[in-house]
Amino acid sequence: MILRNVRAHYSTDHGPVVRAVDGVSFSVGEGEVLGIVGESGCGKSTLASVISLTARPPLHVTSGEMILDGDTIALTDQTDIPQDWHGRKVSLLPQRAMNSLNPTARVRDFVVDVVRAHDATVTPQEAIDRALERLEQLSLPSRVLDSYPHQLSGGMRQRVVAVVSTLLDPGVLIADEPTSALDVSSQKELVLLLQLLLERGFIRRVIYITHDLPILSNIAERIAVMYAGEIVEIDETKSMIRSPQHPYTQALIGSTLDPDPHLRGSRLQGIRGAPPDLRNPPSGCRFHPRCPYVMEICTREAPPLVGDPDHFSACWWVQQQLAGKPFEKAEA
Repeated sequence: MILRNVRAHYSTDHGPVVRAVDGVSFSVGEGEVLGIVGESGCGKSTLASVISLTARPPLHVTSGEMILDGDTIALTDQTDIPQDWHGRKVSLLPQRAMNSLNPTARVRDFVVDVVRAHDATVTPQEAIDRALERLEQLSLPSRVLDSYPHQLSGGMRQRVVAVVSTLLDPGVLIADEPTSALDVSSQKELVLLLQLLLERGFIRRVIYITHDLPILSNIAERIAVMYAGEIVEIDETKSMIRSPQHPYTQALIGSTLDPDPHLRGSRLQGIRGAPPDLRNPPSGCRFHPRCPYVMEICTREAPPLVGDPDHFSACWWVQQQLAGKPFEKAEA
């Protein structure tokens, strides 16, 4: 899967638009889990809405395309996406997915509704049979289909929704903060389920969006760090956790409790300041007002991408470190 130059904003009744996603591009390989991490308000869930093809006003996609399994679609008109892209090519596991279940209906009714919404040629019985087979393949109890949501634990509801969202074997699953409302044990069970779905070929790629770095260190092959609507760094997970390049990535890891065993005992440090107002983001590098390494050029020019499209850091300071060419430090 290749994502190119995605830009999306929220329109407002008063004042300028909120540029929530601004020029995002990346790729996800077959069998890969790509993690996307960043502070609240950096654009992660907005990006999830765009690439899961569920963006609706006041969110407007102004540019971008997705290439998946040899097919290309423009992301700008999300009401005109071919039907077979929904559920079969792209599927979404949303935040608090456990609340997607209708409290007055059995899980089997939810299965039928979801599957037939994406493929009306599937009969209700075929949808239920497919769900029974999938639950058996994943060693989950088939009795859940006859249960009401209140009869299931939160973790089980979350896993059931994860299974149902992948019944059409999507090319990519977008998991948007799927463990945010779960306890540690349930988080682990959901992560293991997603890994099993990937191993069995029921899904072929996962984009896992979260603010929780320890979870990504256990499931993602690569991590993309998002800040103020942009991707500022992408790298292999182990390399990023142990040797982050971008100052924001360094600060994010430094403010996270135990992202990796070798960092245990390191003193936690908060990130100074706050993310910018995306109605009027800073000029140059958007992180420069909070960056401990800020240089004069950072305040006026957008940073270069240092590396290659799959492993890069968008940073003047990183370029200077690699090239050995000092820039004039900005005045405080």
